[in-house]
Amino acid sequence: MIDGTWEPVPATRWEDAFLSGNGHHGAMVYGDPADDRVIVDHHTLVRPNGSEDLRPPELADRLGRLQDALLAGDVTAAEGFGAGLPLVWVQPFHPAFQTRVRRGRGLHEAVAGYRREVDFTTGEVTASYESWRSRVFVSRADDVIVQHVTDLPLSARLVLDHALPGAPARLAVGRTTVLTPDGANLALRIGYPDSDVAYTGVTAARVDGGTVSVADEGIRIEGARALTLTTRVLRRAGGHPDLTALWAALPGEDYETLLARHRPPHRTAYGRTSLTLRGAAPERELPGSELLRAPQSPALLERLFAAGRYHLLSSSGLLPPRLTGLWTGDWETAWSGAFTTNANLNLQIASAASAALPEVTEAHASLVHGQLGDWQDNARALFGARGIVAPSHTDGESGHTRHFQRAYPLHLWTAGADWLLQPLLEHAEVTTGAPDARLTAALVEAALFYEDFLTREDPDGRVAVVPSYSPENRPANASWGTVNATMDIAAARHALTTAATHAPGHPSAGVWRALAARLPEYVVNEDGALAEWAWPGLAETYDHRHLSHLYPVWPLDEINPYDTPGAARAAHRALELRGSENDSAHGHLHHALVAARLRDPARVSAALDAVLGGDFFHDSLMSAHYPSRDVYNADAAHTLPAAVIEALVQSAPGRLVLLPALPAAYPAGELRGVRTRFGARLDLSWSDDGASALLRPTRDVTVDVRTGDGHALTETSAGDSPAPLELTAGVDRVLTLRPR
Repeated sequence: MIDGTWEPVPATRWEDAFLSGNGHHGAMVYGDPADDRVIVDHHTLVRPNGSEDLRPPELADRLGRLQDALLAGDVTAAEGFGAGLPLVWVQPFHPAFQTRVRRGRGLHEAVAGYRREVDFTTGEVTASYESWRSRVFVSRADDVIVQHVTDLPLSARLVLDHALPGAPARLAVGRTTVLTPDGANLALRIGYPDSDVAYTGVTAARVDGGTVSVADEGIRIEGARALTLTTRVLRRAGGHPDLTALWAALPGEDYETLLARHRPPHRTAYGRTSLTLRGAAPERELPGSELLRAPQSPALLERLFAAGRYHLLSSSGLLPPRLTGLWTGDWETAWSGAFTTNANLNLQIASAASAALPEVTEAHASLVHGQLGDWQDNARALFGARGIVAPSHTDGESGHTRHFQRAYPLHLWTAGADWLLQPLLEHAEVTTGAPDARLTAALVEAALFYEDFLTREDPDGRVAVVPSYSPENRPANASWGTVNATMDIAAARHALTTAATHAPGHPSAGVWRALAARLPEYVVNEDGALAEWAWPGLAETYDHRHLSHLYPVWPLDEINPYDTPGAARAAHRALELRGSENDSAHGHLHHALVAARLRDPARVSAALDAVLGGDFFHDSLMSAHYPSRDVYNADAAHTLPAAVIEALVQSAPGRLVLLPALPAAYPAGELRGVRTRFGARLDLSWSDDGASALLRPTRDVTVDVRTGDGHALTETSAGDSPAPLELTAGVDRVLTLRPR
């Protein structure tokens, strides 16, 4: 199966539970007939830890002294900027509770007739054994978790169980159960320690036949043919919610009616883009756990591509995906289960525009625009500037910078706003061709920061970016806070020129262009590589998981093999020299994205192989941060579709690149429904005999068409020279490629 996955046994670990979600609520389904557990998650569930009311510290009055010291050669000066301030993690993400329908002895090994599966096209998770069947989905139409269980035993029990791993000992737990004519209404209210914030879960249990009675902390169901549960979670501060109103707001229709209402919006979104690979058919029907043991199988890449799109869509709505997507079964989430914006979130949503998932972009826009006021506070308090500075971590509520640590001086990082606005800009290019007023205003804010911040010069009269930080690396001979990190230079140049382009009437537009022109050039070091710091005397640290200095390659496309071939060669040399350090999944896939832009299929293949063969994926096909399925984390799962698309198709507002970095392991296949940044939908098929691309443009445009080294357009024999292509809105065009 391409559009789903299955297992022959129930999950025994929450990491292996199958996932469903609507971008607000998430469900983790074990599928055990005896103890039918569904962990309930919600994007808003973050535990108060004292960080929620903290503002960025007032450090701007010290900025000038820091800049003087760094420019004078004090390579440790930045360690004093914010020294003594505590390292405060954002509020940690956590699960709500689990619904449990208990009916007897469990299954922990494969038995004939058992199957659990998830259908990516509908978001429905199903488990069955003999005549028992349990079905779960999270409704996009009604924002509720729905479960339907058939073949209940003579007696079963239902409870809302809050006692999940890592749950604090001092949670204030309150339960309410009210019997109804067709079942019962249950409520679970959880108050956080030392806080007036609490969350409430409400469940309506409706039975087909039989009787229901209150039993212990839940209900006993006797003689029923079927059970339907609808569940919703609300987090709020102060007071007790009106349970009667919450129960009344739950939809009362039957399971099939609710599923029919949910299915169209989910199916439409998921089905816009697809990947099929030649040679995958023999292994498509394998269980996911078995397929994961065949890392060279085209069927594995097919399924992980589909699963990545499914999980990315399912975790995006109220907010974009967290480090764990929308799911966790443990209160002790690594790195607070936050939105980490110096690589992780950025990589996870990298395919949103090209893979036709505007739902993901809209969720990301909600996060960005909802925090711009906090970003303005950061710029003023830390740098004495107008404009915006994004934090490197956020819990989804606060966008204030509060991460102060000697080895991770993330408060010095100024490139975040530009990177976080880039996916919104790409979405605009894909859809209308230009940013709307709200995005343009944010772009202006990014430029205003640099207008105020970039006031210092190097000895040659160029603007110096000081202080500067290249996440999360340091020079081999200096501390982390430095001068002229390549990423910071690229972000500043991009922010200034982009704002000037899209807000040409702004009074500062000319200032922004002039300031961008005065930024330093990138440096090629003694190894022939693009240097991570464009400042004399700073030595490289090559073995690192982050590739921040290659930001001008991906995602910005400022450095590319077509317009800047010399800089592209230096960037490629930097990629060759980069180690993988601790084997983080995001580092491997970041490497693949950059390698694809630089037309290096061998490096794309090596990076994919490291992830596919590194035991990064759980049976759920959600991923881990490290090999051996260590630390539940969505980076690999959500980023993999972007890496595959970039290897097959790349676009910019005036350029199309077909098969730029096709991995040799996948010589034939079809990629359908890709969106380009010049406003055309694209379907691509390729094989040993050549390739064909069908373009469906939505606006009139002329683009240069390029191909990878293994193919050439049949329309031209110009080799690496671009082939201009004029497209007319509504008129399909077919491009044919031949092997070189």
